[in-house]
Amino acid sequence: MNILLLGSGGREHALAWKISQSSLCTNLFIAPGNTGTALCGTNVPVKVDKDFKPLEDFCRSNNVHMIIVGPEDPLVNGVYDYFKAANMANPFGGGWLGVIGPSAYAAQLEGSKAFAKEFMLRHQIPTANYKEFTAENFEEGKNYVLSHSLPIVLKADGLAAGKGVIICHNHIEAVTEYEMMIQHSKFGEAGKKVVVEEFLSGIEMSAFVLTDGKDFVVLPEAKDYKRIGEGDTGLNTGGMGAVSPVPFADEAFMAKVMERVIEPTISGLEKERIEYKGFVFFGLIKVGDEPFVIEYNCRMGDPETEVVMPRLKTDLVELLVATAKGELKEAKVEQDPRFAVTVVAVSGGYPGNFAKGYEIEGLDEKTGDSLVFHAGTTIENDKIVTNGGRVLTVTSFGQSVGEAADYSKYVLEGIRFKKMYFRKDIGWEFE
Repeated sequence: MNILLLGSGGREHALAWKISQSSLCTNLFIAPGNTGTALCGTNVPVKVDKDFKPLEDFCRSNNVHMIIVGPEDPLVNGVYDYFKAANMANPFGGGWLGVIGPSAYAAQLEGSKAFAKEFMLRHQIPTANYKEFTAENFEEGKNYVLSHSLPIVLKADGLAAGKGVIICHNHIEAVTEYEMMIQHSKFGEAGKKVVVEEFLSGIEMSAFVLTDGKDFVVLPEAKDYKRIGEGDTGLNTGGMGAVSPVPFADEAFMAKVMERVIEPTISGLEKERIEYKGFVFFGLIKVGDEPFVIEYNCRMGDPETEVVMPRLKTDLVELLVATAKGELKEAKVEQDPRFAVTVVAVSGGYPGNFAKGYEIEGLDEKTGDSLVFHAGTTIENDKIVTNGGRVLTVTSFGQSVGEAADYSKYVLEGIRFKKMYFRKDIGWEFE
């Protein structure tokens, strides 16, 4: 079958690497892809935005059977709904399975913090207490913020490129940020509605499932590291590394996650007849021994995908076909029992201002069992150069978190580009 993967980051390289191993995959296309995905399939220069007609034309011309969506924007913008309508109006060729991803309505689980919170309340899924405010009830919200216990969490309701969550430790800061979001459009339209949330103290992790809207399979869990500095200090980033499995997520804790979070979420989708055929990312926090949901994502995470896919021993395309056909009830997932650790190499200055175009050396050196996934890379004058803040990731296996992390750091020490930086303490609390 012919498969089209949407996206251009490290997540998409890891997905492309896994998809290309399947005997079910005849041709893999990636739009737009990066230097790494080109090693797994064919990059196509088609933009992934709100205009899906070029994607449709490509799919019809190349007899694409299935589309897999990497990033969140196309999902929130309705790529699933577009192709469903296009197929009804003018059916695609034989073997068309559709889009792996939720409908635009379902994608509000990620695209709207308020929608996600209301869904969790309806289905008794544990999450932090909250209230939501807009310009219409601004003063009420201001008073609520001033009287709230500290710390307090402010979240832009919509997508804000991972930057729409602020933890405030005093009321002056909290009111200022609240005003900046609603009255001064700090996060644009995403912050026109603000979710004011109770702060939960604990340790975070992520769980992942594939669902056909009724049944589901559980993928390997992971924990990522957002802060730029070692010891979890400094600014938040898109992610500086990840580990899987998560040592504190023992059988008893994961049983609670299954019973209190995963099962009621998927059951809620079915009860509300919400169209959803794809990945669900559960951003969790362990408070004491209890799981709470911080957020939903409607796709795989990055850099979590770079540790989850290497640990998935089951054929991913088989699982995706079962998802598209609504046949996940019979599917089984096998995981590699070893630890995997991903370490991300970034451009100097990230997550602030950084330069692009630096040549990357050492990529052709032997890496053993480690995997190098490209994120922000491109080719200029026949040389691979940096093209983003997060440039590449290295994933390695080990019998412990520390051993796997050491392998990844060893490989990264052989890769070089100007102003390259990576955290040397990923997984530090588990070593």
